[in-house]
Amino acid sequence: MNNSGRPDDRLLDCESLDVRVPGRQLVESLNFELRRGEVVAVLGRNGTGKTLTLTTLAGLRTPDAGVVRLLGSDIAQVKRRQVARSLALLPQIIDDIFPATVMDTALIGRHPHIEPLGWESREDYAAARAALQKAGLDSLAERDIFTLSGGERRRLAIAQVLTQAPDIYLLDEPTNHLDPQHQLDTLQVFRRVADDGAGVIASMHDVNLAVRFADRCLLLFGDGRWRLGETREILDEDTLGELYATQMEAVTWRSQKLFVPASGNPPA
Repeated sequence: MNNSGRPDDRLLDCESLDVRVPGRQLVESLNFELRRGEVVAVLGRNGTGKTLTLTTLAGLRTPDAGVVRLLGSDIAQVKRRQVARSLALLPQIIDDIFPATVMDTALIGRHPHIEPLGWESREDYAAARAALQKAGLDSLAERDIFTLSGGERRRLAIAQVLTQAPDIYLLDEPTNHLDPQHQLDTLQVFRRVADDGAGVIASMHDVNLAVRFADRCLLLFGDGRWRLGETREILDEDTLGELYATQMEAVTWRSQKLFVPASGNPPA
């Protein structure tokens, strides 16, 4: 983790942020900041507001209360083109409507950096090729996206945000559809991206991937409550049992504490 804690290291922050859906408060008065050099994992059960929180932080959804700041400015007041140069959002689901090659799809990530009516430069193609290589798709650059498997399409979405090369990555379940090796490869890529000075927030369902890769964890309980802290300090059996409404047991593997569900029943 490369986080000096200086004011100019702050990339994204929110103050007194509320996230609601009709009849339910998901997140209440969230105070949070993302700094250069860190990976933050967002953990919680289905329906606790992980996706809505990420889209709110991305400026794609108006906060129900509070403010989100991008590089110190209210994100609602920043032009979307400038937001896209600084921040990339990887959604859970991507619908492809038109045929395109893998390379053409990766190049979409360069659009915020290309002037209107402009064309991709040699540098843009180089950035896309480098991102495809990181995602293990460089040999598929000329393939039609409709011929890709679900996992390959997910890795292409990851390559697209890497091609965008922002300071901030908001990743909604980045390991969705990926096999175990590609899950590790993907999170190692974003760990290195953070170590090089970016900031990463990723929602996850696998607690143990958060243990391995995240500096801090944001826990969302789905009833307005949240907790934020250093990964090694905040994750324990009792907290995770409450978070997931099932008993969790800590085990030690290669000198590292990991967590497994101990039963299908909520803790007493």
